[in-house]
Amino acid sequence: MPAKIKHYDVKDINLADRGRFRMEWAAKEMPVLRQLEQRFAQGHPLDGVRVSACLHVTAETANLMRVLQAGGADVVLTASNPLSTQDDIAATLVSHFEIPVFAIKGEDNDTYYQHLHAALDHRPNMTMDDGMDLLATLHKSRRDLLPNVVGGTEETTTGVIRLKAMAAEGALEFPVIAVNDALTKHFFDNRYGTGQSTMDGIIRATNVLIAGKNVVVAGYGWCSRGIAMRASGLGASVIVTEVDPLKALEAVMDGYRVMPMHEAARIGDIFVSATGDIHVMDQHHFEVMKDGAIMANSGHFNVEVNIPALEAMSSQITRVRDFLDEYKLNDGRRLYLIGEGRLVNLAAAEGHPSAVMDMSFANQAMAAAYLREHAGSLSNDVHSVPESIDKEVALLKLNAMGIAIDTLTPEQATYLNSWQEGT
Repeated sequence: MPAKIKHYDVKDINLADRGRFRMEWAAKEMPVLRQLEQRFAQGHPLDGVRVSACLHVTAETANLMRVLQAGGADVVLTASNPLSTQDDIAATLVSHFEIPVFAIKGEDNDTYYQHLHAALDHRPNMTMDDGMDLLATLHKSRRDLLPNVVGGTEETTTGVIRLKAMAAEGALEFPVIAVNDALTKHFFDNRYGTGQSTMDGIIRATNVLIAGKNVVVAGYGWCSRGIAMRASGLGASVIVTEVDPLKALEAVMDGYRVMPMHEAARIGDIFVSATGDIHVMDQHHFEVMKDGAIMANSGHFNVEVNIPALEAMSSQITRVRDFLDEYKLNDGRRLYLIGEGRLVNLAAAEGHPSAVMDMSFANQAMAAAYLREHAGSLSNDVHSVPESIDKEVALLKLNAMGIAIDTLTPEQATYLNSWQEGT
């Protein structure tokens, strides 16, 4: 099936029809986005806005692109991770929706950055990021494009961490809304989405029984909470490692064992990191891990496992299953790494369930409209999703689920806003 647009880079345009069916299947679980698509089609809140999006190219993302397009946006999409692209979805967006896509699952690092530049060639007025690579590239090497940009959005924890560091240095040249920090995002997407999809990726890549295993979860933020919860539900004995005493205490009170990683390394069967930091699993951990230990990363970048150190300790590296590499260490032990240390739920599985991405991407779409409406009035900083948007997304989701809630009576509202009434 020939594509109508000329500039794109996908694996195989002939996969478009298969991707269309998967995209439509995902849409059935995304009622909030469906409602927004109708609203955007009527109001065109993004009319004429050029959007360069750097996101995981999945069926759920494709439905977000439809909403932006319905709102009048001129959209280009590139991948935010070399292993997260669903090639049939990339072909569908090009062929059926005439959205230029630059993404191929398994692309090398050079191609990945070529694709980022291709998305920036769109001369965006707005960016959408998942990990901040597009925005960083824009600020480092395409600064001539900065005057065109009214704002951006960021989808994930790692990207928000990088953005806040950038803003603290005064290096951020336009306002960015931290979609990741919306309550309807990190309560649900990070916890329930990451929890389910991470375990899905581990099981698909290894087909090991989780029950009875010691599963070590690095970190106890929203993503790690979800991973620990789902691993426990599958029968694992969960161990949490943390650097934050409050989160460590919470993990203890939630019923998990808590210890330093150097202690957990000796007894863990499966290790999962979701901290957003570098070398959470390092050489001194590899040195004491059990023969057959499995490692996975559910943070955005492939830096949480020190792969160069693991390679240096190994005499042989073998791809033993799809997305599973065996590292034969010099002392004869074998350690296993899933998905080249990249985002395990997308490298080895299909990412988050559509139902949770429905809320995350509704926040993305509404944040984009908010940026357009408030262009020029927001400071060059990292901004929270307005509470009104967050609550509207939650209400739309409840309505779609057929769930009604109470509203305050005038008397109750007055009481909550008064200081004069007491006991």
